[in-house]
Amino acid sequence: MNQHIYTLGVDVGSSLIKVVLMDYSDEPVILDKRTEKIRKRNPEMVSDLLIDQILIDHNLTFADIAYLASTGEGEMLERKLGHFYSMTTHARGGVFLCPGSLTVIDMGALFVRAIKINEAGKVLDYKMTGQCASGSGQFIENISRYLGLSIEEVGATSLKSKTPEVPSGICSVLAETDVINMVSRGISTPDIIKGIHLSIANKIIRLLTSLKAESPVVLTGGMAMNKGMIQAVQELIEESKLGLVIKADPDSIFAGAIGAALWGGFRYYKLNSTKD
Repeated sequence: MNQHIYTLGVDVGSSLIKVVLMDYSDEPVILDKRTEKIRKRNPEMVSDLLIDQILIDHNLTFADIAYLASTGEGEMLERKLGHFYSMTTHARGGVFLCPGSLTVIDMGALFVRAIKINEAGKVLDYKMTGQCASGSGQFIENISRYLGLSIEEVGATSLKSKTPEVPSGICSVLAETDVINMVSRGISTPDIIKGIHLSIANKIIRLLTSLKAESPVVLTGGMAMNKGMIQAVQELIEESKLGLVIKADPDSIFAGAIGAALWGGFRYYKLNSTKD
């Protein structure tokens, strides 16, 4: 096939926009990927800026895009042709990044979700945490800000921990109070951060156990970029003897956008085949 079929996947999160440009012509290939913090701006405006930048950099116009698919909170995007549920996009994106995966852990800003899938990325079952922020990426970001760390420093700081102290996992208010008490007692920042990672990892282990998860397990979402979080999950998996193999890809944060671009390509071909 000589004609290029370009698709765009846009994942609108609570704090980040992720955009992926894909060539869906033969074997799907990622051509570009961008992310941008919303910073109290209109998410649609931020998305449009990223889309336009990608198009310019690749000498494309919007007319060259066969399908723009949104996911996450991207329903508001006027230029989208379709919107896909984030569970299905993370499942499909996770398999694209780590072929053969049978479980996806979507570790987002607002919740954590464990998804059982088949090798094609079809969702078979799922379990997710409640709405309490103490089990989310947003909680880590809030605590890191209180401790004077950038979110990029959190993972490396956690790896320096010697004797982690786990806060209350009941709710974010109690957990934040615990952290304040830890600081007043002189608990080191690495031990506080590692304790928070272990608290969230405990929730993930419960999800995996309840789901009867199978290996390999691929991590997606923003927290999948956090080396300290990955280490905490691996440690508790070993302790719990679940025997699961955990994988994370450098592009794991883009899994939702990748999945949207892939589903967009699939929808494009399906729509056009019915016209023939």
